[in-house]
Amino acid sequence: MTMASARTGVAPASRTETELALEGLWRVVVLNDPVNLMSYVVLVFRKVLGFDEPTARRHMLEVHEQGRSVVWIGVREKAEAYVFTLQQWHLTVRLEPDEKN
Repeated sequence: MTMASARTGVAPASRTETELALEGLWRVVVLNDPVNLMSYVVLVFRKVLGFDEPTARRHMLEVHEQGRSVVWIGVREKAEAYVFTLQQWHLTVRLEPDEKN
């Protein structure tokens, strides 16, 4: 028994479906919008996600041509932080579970 389960009296195996749903990988998906210039989207990708110029341009073109681009995959807490930050830069962003993993 771990220290956390000893303190709470809850065994690790008794986690709820909601807790299990929060685990796993999550996608940060940027959607196309009619407002932001392509050069602006490249700038935001470079500043927020740390992309180099070619990577930022590739994702921007994917958004422009396909309507969406998965720009990051990882744990939910960090994905939510990216979604919030990208929204602050006025991009249209969605958080989705990564069903592949």
